[in-house]
Amino acid sequence: MSTTARSSADQRAGSRWESQRSFDELGRPLRDLTFCVVDLETTGGSPDGGAGITEIGAVKVRGGEVLGEFQTLVNPHTEIPAFIAVLTGITNSMVADAPPIEAALPAFLEFATGAVLVAHNAPFDVGFLRHFSEQQGRPWPRFEVLDTARLARRVVTRDDAPNCKLSSLAKAFGSPVTPNHRALEDARATVHVLHGLMERLGGLGVHTLEELQTFSSRVSAAQRRKRHLAEGLPHAPGVYLFRDDRERVLYVGTSRDLRTRVRSYFTASETRSRMGEMVGIATCVDGIECATALEAEVRELRLIAEHKPRYNRRSRFPEKVHFVKLTREPWPRLSLVRRVLDDDADYLGPFSSRKTAEKCLAALHDTFPVRQCSERLPRDPSRSPCVLAEMGRCLSPCNGSVDDTTYAAVVRQLRDSLLRRPDDVVEAINGRMAALAADERFEEAGVHRDRLAAFVRAAARTQRLSALTRCPEVVAARRETDPTGRVGRWEVHVVRHGRLAAAGVIPAGADAHTYVATLRLSAETVSPAPGPTPAATAEETEKILRWLESPGTRLVDVDGEWTCPVAGATRHLEVHDAVHQSRLSLVPFADRRGLTTVHQPAR
Repeated sequence: MSTTARSSADQRAGSRWESQRSFDELGRPLRDLTFCVVDLETTGGSPDGGAGITEIGAVKVRGGEVLGEFQTLVNPHTEIPAFIAVLTGITNSMVADAPPIEAALPAFLEFATGAVLVAHNAPFDVGFLRHFSEQQGRPWPRFEVLDTARLARRVVTRDDAPNCKLSSLAKAFGSPVTPNHRALEDARATVHVLHGLMERLGGLGVHTLEELQTFSSRVSAAQRRKRHLAEGLPHAPGVYLFRDDRERVLYVGTSRDLRTRVRSYFTASETRSRMGEMVGIATCVDGIECATALEAEVRELRLIAEHKPRYNRRSRFPEKVHFVKLTREPWPRLSLVRRVLDDDADYLGPFSSRKTAEKCLAALHDTFPVRQCSERLPRDPSRSPCVLAEMGRCLSPCNGSVDDTTYAAVVRQLRDSLLRRPDDVVEAINGRMAALAADERFEEAGVHRDRLAAFVRAAARTQRLSALTRCPEVVAARRETDPTGRVGRWEVHVVRHGRLAAAGVIPAGADAHTYVATLRLSAETVSPAPGPTPAATAEETEKILRWLESPGTRLVDVDGEWTCPVAGATRHLEVHDAVHQSRLSLVPFADRRGLTTVHQPAR
């Protein structure tokens, strides 16, 4: 192995780099990073096919200055094909006394440690290096990789170069080194191509590694120039609001790192056409720092519901929901309603669409023959029976065909299916599906399958939401983890009637009991909502439930009883999105998991 001197051409690259000294500090400035530009010569196109490495060449650069070079021939322990020898000039006799890859690879990895790996057509070179690293049982370093060929395809036009081959790019960028299929010379040429690409992209506002890695010509220069809008935001969890020149909210989002996330809107990390249009209109970005990621998610939902930004697709209209209601009257019935009233009736939902609510309603009517007429009936009705009664699908209280005791028993079964145990509905519709499938009436069976899915999901959702909603207060804590998985401080949340009332992180060295007590005193006062609905939107309460049910969460205190029925709908949930290869997926609902009867606080 040998180390060669820096060429005069590489010295001239330093002056070129000086034109990029005004980089801003968003991300990691390119001038501060060390790049290891590598090139390989091999005996073939794939290591999996038995090809080996015959030469490794690399140049380490930072800020336009060459820090060192690495070059070695490698004995591939196989014959070098004649056409490869002619192409590269490397013959069998030249590599006979060269070190094997078992010795060359560790030396190269030591040379490249801590640098960003760069190669022209990086999947080829990095693929060979990783293959032999794994073959030796050697852990592959977590290199960040730049591919100059891929980057050039986004930057270089046909007017600049006929193609993106290394030789064409070296000529286009005026490299004094001509690629000649020898590893070190090709690596030196790639250095000049890298600097040429950086110089060109610097004029487009690409000044950091993150921007370079994600650069796309689809992101306009005007869009990139707005990256300063992220400068005042913290590296902390929170909510961000894009506003236009009239202070109207265009878009609301959330992130564990506000500054990094907002910055991505001005690079190729964000290429959705709607977002590009939104960024073009935006004139400022407001950030709201939050104590925890859960608080940020909840604030996002509330702000979207309040401002209804036109570039947010979801959660803008939480009020547009439907419920299935079991009425309280002499002859109860099921109906679709838009609001939950404090009328002692039983409700199932909410449903985000009327279509889904109607499927659930149909599943219940398929199982329980309660009346479907909408008018109120007196205790002793005397009317003509409807078509459903003649078909045997209604008990027909309207003409006295059923007494109030029998009808009340059916209603009790219906109420029990809604609130506690959905087995009657599941068994009835599963039986109907099986019979239809046996007769090869698959489309009809599919209708019943969708109805059953809508019912079970709605029942499970209602039972889980209601369980938390009934509790005047739940206090829970969980140790937060950083991106590396290291455990840090404790997050604490106060939940009242299903609504997030307070959030905080216990400071290092603080007394946990005192901090939690203070947080509870400062928490929002929340009044219960009527019926089973939470004092927040269902979407907010579901986010809270996911956090409460996540591994490592501990209950500090529970005011009331947080209980869910063990035989409830959750155990019947089945993944219906996985469609079988057959004409119809008719997987019956099976036990998936039970819910703990009582959630006890940690002691």
